[in-house]
Amino acid sequence: MNGTRHEWGFVEIYEYRPRRLVIPGFLLSKLKTACRKDSSNSIVFARRTQYYEYSVEILCSRDEVNITINGEHVFSLAPSSLPSRIRDDVIYFFDEHNNRLLPVEVRSNEGYMRLYFTAELDAPTLLINGIHMHRIVGVRGPLHDSQLKVSRLGVRRGDRVLDTCTGLGYTTIIASSRGATVYTIEVSEYVLSIASLNPASWLLANENVRIVHADATIAVELLPDEYFDKILHDPPRFNMAGELYSLEFYQQLYRVLKPGGKLYHYTGVPLQARSRRLSPIVRGVIERLRRAGFERVWFDKQTQGVIAVKPR
Repeated sequence: MNGTRHEWGFVEIYEYRPRRLVIPGFLLSKLKTACRKDSSNSIVFARRTQYYEYSVEILCSRDEVNITINGEHVFSLAPSSLPSRIRDDVIYFFDEHNNRLLPVEVRSNEGYMRLYFTAELDAPTLLINGIHMHRIVGVRGPLHDSQLKVSRLGVRRGDRVLDTCTGLGYTTIIASSRGATVYTIEVSEYVLSIASLNPASWLLANENVRIVHADATIAVELLPDEYFDKILHDPPRFNMAGELYSLEFYQQLYRVLKPGGKLYHYTGVPLQARSRRLSPIVRGVIERLRRAGFERVWFDKQTQGVIAVKPR
């Protein structure tokens, strides 16, 4: 791979650039109603958390709509430019070339991807072929889910953390907010493009974050031995990325982790049904991690992930 030299040697570092031109569908629904009235109307939405701030103010009349995001006026458009059909759980972005709002979605050979967001969630999540890439049931939303995972891993100031699957970058952002330096890997340029439009991902533009645009199975082989204090492995489902559940990949994670270092591996509870036993997929993860050399390997019910430690 070609790219910028740093501690790893030559790897491709992705230059993440936030694009602050987005508005949730549930606000657009309110906007269409407000714009039908003769007088000017204002719609305000604000979401402030420890990890991101996103505020939208909309001033609309029958003739013009003005959008201000995080205190900065970013675009204006005519009410007639609003989508004819608005989906409340979709995030829309402003297409500057065509002066219209379009859903944040991608249809490609990797499948159908889009941002999913409702007013009840603490942050948007990513949908790939209809599957949520974060837990949204039993938690306040994907950000809370990510916070639980980082807390269970025990990330602290000064740690060097490997996040094997960037996605929207929530675990990376939370780990870096704790004072860690995070190296995060994402194979899909489409996912990174979607993340650039996601308000809760904007803090990926952070001096403590290095984004590597590569296949994780290849990128991990380039990393030096015993380089990381913690590893957060949150891959897609087994049937979507089985190679990220393989013994060979776990052996590479073991190699790059420092002695005494901790791994958190999200698995969920696939195919568990009503049984109290762990599913075959989770049992297989535990077995292969032990074969790779990890000790104290156990399943954490709260976060639905496996925790493992490299012996000293």
